[in-house]
Formats: sequence, C-alpha cells, structure tokens
Amino acid sequence: MRSVWNGSISFGLVSIPVKTYSATERTASVSFVRIHEKDGGRIHYRKVCELDGEEVSNEEVGKGYQAADDTIVPITDEDLAKLPLPTTKTLTILAFVGADEIDPLQLDKSYFLGPNGVAAAKPYALLRDALEHQEKVAIGKVAMHGRETLAMLRSHDGAIAMHTLLWPDQVRSARTVAPSDDVEIRENELTLAETLMDSLGDLDEAELHDDYREAVEELVAAKLEGGEPAAPRAAPGAGGKVIDLMAALESSVRAARESRGAGGGDGAEAEQDEESASVTPIRGRKAAKKTAAKSASGGGTKKTAARKTSGSAAKKTASGKASGGSGAKKTAAGGGSGGKKAAAKKSAAKPAAKSTAKKSGKKASA
Repeated sequence: MRSVWNGSISFGLVSIPVKTYSATERTASVSFVRIHEKDGGRIHYRKVCELDGEEVSNEEVGKGYQAADDTIVPITDEDLAKLPLPTTKTLTILAFVGADEIDPLQLDKSYFLGPNGVAAAKPYALLRDALEHQEKVAIGKVAMHGRETLAMLRSHDGAIAMHTLLWPDQVRSARTVAPSDDVEIRENELTLAETLMDSLGDLDEAELHDDYREAVEELVAAKLEGGEPAAPRAAPGAGGKVIDLMAALESSVRAARESRGAGGGDGAEAEQDEESASVTPIRGRKAAKKTAAKSASGGGTKKTAARKTSGSAAKKTASGKASGGSGAKKTAAGGGSGGKKAAAKKSAAKPAAKSTAKKSGKKASA
C-alpha cells in the first residue's frame, strides 16, 4: 500500500513516526460511466480554463481560495507548509476517552497507521497495547489534504487505526426529523420488539454481500448475451399495505425463530423462548379477557354442570314417583300449596313488621 500521509504521533514527550495508509477501498462498488444516449459514446469531463477556453493538464492545475468578493487568491503548497500549525506533520493527542463517548455520526474516513522506521516500533506497540488494555481511544488533531481535522486512534487487529472525525458543529440536529412526543408505545409492543431483537441472533459476516452489485452484474451479462434481464425479485413486505404492528412483530419473531431453528437450534430452547414471548395482540384484548374470565370461572362452570346433572336426575325421580300412583301427585300438590301459603305468610309479615316499626318510632318521638 502507498502511504497517503507521513508524520508523527505526539502525546506528552513521546513522539512516534508513522505512515498513514487508506483502510478502505471502493473499487468493488458499482460505478457507471457517462454516455451519450443518442449513440452510446463516452462523455468525458475536461479541465478547461474559463479565461482562454483551453484545456488544462493535471500538472497545470493548482489551488485557489475564493474570497467573499469572488476574487480568487492563488494558494501554493509552500504557502500551506509555512502555516503556523503543528498538526501539519504531527498528530497531537489531546485526550484519551471511552469509545462510547464518540458519536458515530462524526466518523469520516478510516486509515491504518504503521511505524515509520525500526526505532518507532516499540513506542508504536506501547501506545497500541495501552489503548487496548485501557479500552480507550485517543482524540487528537491532524492536518491532512489541506485541512485540519479531528482524529480518533484505536487499537485494531494488531495495528493502530485512525478515523478522521467531523467537527461537532458539522453534525446536524435530528430534532426536525424525529417523530413528535405524542407517539404512544405500549409495554407489550416494546417487549415484543425486544424479543424480536433477541431472536435474530448474532451477525454472520458470511451473509454480508452486495446484492445490488450482483444484480447489476447479472443485468450486464444478460445484455451482453442479447437476452432479456431477469424479472426483478419482489422485496419482502413491498406493496405499501397497512398492517397491524403487533401482528407484524409476532410474524417476524416466528420467522426469526424458524430460521434459527433450521440452523441447528435446540428444540427445548425454542419452546422455552416461545413461552416467554407470548404477547397478546392489541386487537385481541377483548377475546383474551373473555378467555381469562372463562378460565377464572372454571369452578363455577363445573358447579353449574353439576347442578344441571342433579336437576335432570331429580326430574327423572319425580317422574318415577308420579308414575307410581295418584297419592304421590296429591302429596306433591299438597307440598306445593303449602309452599305457596308459607311464602304468602312471609310476604305478609314483612309489611306488618315495617308498620310496627313505624308505630314504635312515632311513640318514641312522642
């Protein structure tokens, strides 16, 4: 790899000469060229001077700063090298902080730092091991590619990785895109969402590949062969249908568990997860309440059934007695009339008691 910046890391009285290499590459991503749609010819961009209209080579292109009045001031590399900035050749470490204190929105570009020379190997390894042992990152400033930027150093795979950071005022606020505060999230919805997160399992790096690039390559191959490109595969959940949130979460949890079980998961563990993730959907609350009420009144149901059974048996016994003779009918009739008279006496006694109470109350008041 070719180094893109040479300098040194400085913290305290320690100085470590380093070389900087790009840690990422974008050559594997999909890229297109500009063409003329009429005849398919390539469209090239040429550097043309707006004063004389002539094309300029890369060797003749320099830097310039456009002032407020649109005046362009030429700036040379010698002018930049004379700037009183210690960070032009030195990455100055300002502090050591926890990695969770850095907002990922500030991450810009990634580089690898390597020791520049044999004498730099030991202090380089010392800084790397200290970062790893303390589980911290170093925050500093460095001037690269014509501008000064924040930088974060961390231990990575036996080396020191550097991530250039945006300045805090370069990160926009998310308040304008966040939903309003009146969105209500129910506890069972949050519980099921967390269950779905746990069901998805760990990240498998073998599944991380560029589907878009593969689809473009298949499209190009089909066009080269003169055939028709394959029909696009419908994305899951496409169509813009409005669905029940709880139903979607439950289906997602079920699908995640099935895929994990197909990969060799334990059946007992899956069954245990199924029991722990049983959440009642919003639209099924009434049915759930009815079911709970039925289960809670199970004893009453048994008693009612017992009463019905004893009632039927009593009816059979009564019918047997009735078929035995007319004496039974008279006895039953007599019992019935006696019951009616007793009920009449009780009902008559209640108003009498009330009137007696009223009379006694009047006497007492007199």
